[in-house]
Amino acid sequence: MSELIIVKPEKCVGCNACVRACPAPEANITRMIEGGKFITSINPDRCIGCGACVVSCNHGARDYIDDTDECMNRMKRDKMIVLVSSSIKSVFPTKWKGILDWFRKQGCIIYDEAFGADICTWAHLRAIEQKKVGNIITQPCSAIVKYVETYQPKLLANLSPIHSPVSCSAIYIRKYLNRNNPIALLSPCVAKKYEFEETGLVDFNVTFRKLNEYFEKNGISIPVSSAEDYEYKFDDQQGQVGAIYPRPGGLRDNLWLHNPDINVTTSEGVNKVYPELDMYAEMPDFKHPEVFDVMSCEFGCNVGPGTDTSQTMFDVMLTMKEVEKEAKGRRKGGFMGRGEDRMFKKFDDELKLSDFLRNYKPVTPTPVPTERQLDPIYESMGQHTEDEKHYDCRACGYRSCREMAIAIYRGLNTPDNCVIHAKSVMVARHSELAEQHEKLAEITYECLELSDKLKEGVDSILKNMDTIGESTTKTSERAAVVKDLLTNVVAFCHDNSTMDAGSVSQLITILETTIEAFSALDDNVNVTNESSSLIDSSIGEINKLVEEINDTLHKASEKK
Repeated sequence: MSELIIVKPEKCVGCNACVRACPAPEANITRMIEGGKFITSINPDRCIGCGACVVSCNHGARDYIDDTDECMNRMKRDKMIVLVSSSIKSVFPTKWKGILDWFRKQGCIIYDEAFGADICTWAHLRAIEQKKVGNIITQPCSAIVKYVETYQPKLLANLSPIHSPVSCSAIYIRKYLNRNNPIALLSPCVAKKYEFEETGLVDFNVTFRKLNEYFEKNGISIPVSSAEDYEYKFDDQQGQVGAIYPRPGGLRDNLWLHNPDINVTTSEGVNKVYPELDMYAEMPDFKHPEVFDVMSCEFGCNVGPGTDTSQTMFDVMLTMKEVEKEAKGRRKGGFMGRGEDRMFKKFDDELKLSDFLRNYKPVTPTPVPTERQLDPIYESMGQHTEDEKHYDCRACGYRSCREMAIAIYRGLNTPDNCVIHAKSVMVARHSELAEQHEKLAEITYECLELSDKLKEGVDSILKNMDTIGESTTKTSERAAVVKDLLTNVVAFCHDNSTMDAGSVSQLITILETTIEAFSALDDNVNVTNESSSLIDSSIGEINKLVEEINDTLHKASEKK
């Protein structure tokens, strides 16, 4: 099957709104990428194309693909048949006739899908009357069909074998009008593409939203019509009350129009119809209504994901009421004598019920894991008790923790996307950080103490260095005086002849040695002074660093 729903990863914020809106439990795959960001992509094999995620995404991360561009290219080469859903009247209330006129100007043949809906009603009535069907689920909604095929294949026995209105139209065109032109449907439905791929009856699904985007992109202006009637000159017969199929209960009301005694129950909206289909699957057959008329979209096809309409639900329902009134007026004019419906008489005379029956293609369901298999998944989610396994907060997008655990088991999600798991991880990390902060505080305190002691030691060294400097200076001065004195004594001895020569020689030797010693002392004092200066400079630098360390430690201590 084609990939219908697409994701724009750069716009996905991982809010889980798409998962929450999606009725198909295996259609989304959530992963955590680099930087801790979550991205939810599509699992196309399990997507039902309902488009609920597109409608629910507020970030523009979800979109869908239809056949608009391909159809427009084909239209340039071949004469196309354009089938038109009645919902075009509620989506484009002032432009729908102008849109059909534009297609006609491109050489297209225009047919009314509502006529196919009338055939669909006739086929259901005859199948029920002839007991060719039992209790049935209606199938005009392609998303419903895809859901049953994929997730509830045992309901295929209940799914109506009557083709949808669009497929009934295509069969009528191909088999009874003998036209083989390519067929395009103008519709509000994304999922119709699945139906067309399965049946091969229609070639292109052109949604209203993408069609409108095509007009805007190509500068095509559609004139506004002030006409308030809902008739149009189609290339074949215009439908009658089949025109109300796009609204909730449309098929039911068509059946009741002919046989008000048929037991029909309706359901619509992704939050309601799919859980009720699951419930239907678990019920005994005798509790089923004769007809379960179902639609994926809450307010019917008129506000489907492919409409992008600015019309409110009240606007849409008002339009549908006017369409119904106009269609019933035309139907009255089609009655024969004895109240016989001329259109249905024509169907009885010309159509074969068997031509409008279809088959379905069940998908092998994914096995459901056992509770034992789910236990380690719960553990990975930080859910260890029975109460924790039933938090069911739905923040992950699933209806229960069990559904989330099943998704993780199937590889469709990750424990990191579980709020409970995230909170437990956060608490554990907070506890670890608190412990580390406490240890850091102890180390900071010890460093402050050591730093203070180091500062005291440096101050003491500086004082000693000052003392050394003073001492070396005084020593140098005194050594110079003594050296001068001794030099004078030696000179005196040389010049004094009265002294004993041997004694004088001995004394001079001693004095000269002493002078050399004082010279060496003077040199050492000079070196000491120089070294003392270097030491003093280095200690000054050390002192600055110590003060910076102290400031940093005190600031860190204050921030605690």
